[in-house]
Amino acid sequence: MDSEETQRRIEELEREIAGLKAVSTGGEADVDQLEQELEAIQQEPEKHPSWQRVQMARHPKRPHSLDYIERLFTEFHEIHGDRGFADDAAIVCGWAFFEGRPVMVVGQQKGRDTKQKLLRNFGMPKPEGYRKALRVMRMAAKFGRPVITLLDTPGAYPGMDAEERGQAEAIALNIREMARLATPIVVVVIGEGGSGGALAMGVGNQVLMLENAIYSVISPESCAAIIWRDSGKAEPAAAALKLTAPDLHRLGLIDMIVPEPPGGAQEDWDQAAELLRQELRKTLDELTLLTARQLVDQRYDKFRQMGNFFAEAV
Repeated sequence: MDSEETQRRIEELEREIAGLKAVSTGGEADVDQLEQELEAIQQEPEKHPSWQRVQMARHPKRPHSLDYIERLFTEFHEIHGDRGFADDAAIVCGWAFFEGRPVMVVGQQKGRDTKQKLLRNFGMPKPEGYRKALRVMRMAAKFGRPVITLLDTPGAYPGMDAEERGQAEAIALNIREMARLATPIVVVVIGEGGSGGALAMGVGNQVLMLENAIYSVISPESCAAIIWRDSGKAEPAAAALKLTAPDLHRLGLIDMIVPEPPGGAQEDWDQAAELLRQELRKTLDELTLLTARQLVDQRYDKFRQMGNFFAEAV
């Protein structure tokens, strides 16, 4: 069974189980049998496990930034606008409290229905979105609040209007400024971490990644179109890109893999948020022990080491 057939069968089983549960006239045995089949399919090793992670990261029912904000933070007050051009709804920013600790939250929001997807531009920020994010992160540093960023974007918006307003410059400026912000920065990849669109909010002291999230310089489809002139070869491209959490942790590009509920975060939003809460608590406790100078030095050294590989002496 290939990946598309697997996903279709999972959706069919979920519909059948929901239908049987809605009918309160027995059928418990049938529900149990279908649930066992669903669990077996979800746990079945696939020919292309990387592609399975891509599909999980893009699952339409997967929780987005606002879903995590609702469950993890209290007294969230959103801040709008970049004070230069406009407000970008693809990025949500605001003050909040995490278990009584004041923090700044910056997240990328995709939207769920058609209206929301259009409002959020499918989670693809424009330059004003990145400038808004940088404005509030500077504000967080001014008041000594840790910054928590939630990455979930297919990439920065590539439209003509975004390019005219300096998309590349906005991303580059964010990367530079985040590298020297004198406050703790925790990055969490909750879904898709697409290219510079994610990296513009991805320079942190600690980079966490959910178990079924992906983080890559390019989408598998675009990579396949460039390498093989065939976007249909996205599955082998996904494997070659090493975009899964285990791959990136092994390469030293992320610091921690956050486990998800059985079947993925889309199966239980509350449990997914609670698992993330536990890791955020430990990470913030560790980072708040460092001085401002130590935070900047640690972040700088961390990213300078990426891509440096040395052969062991024979």
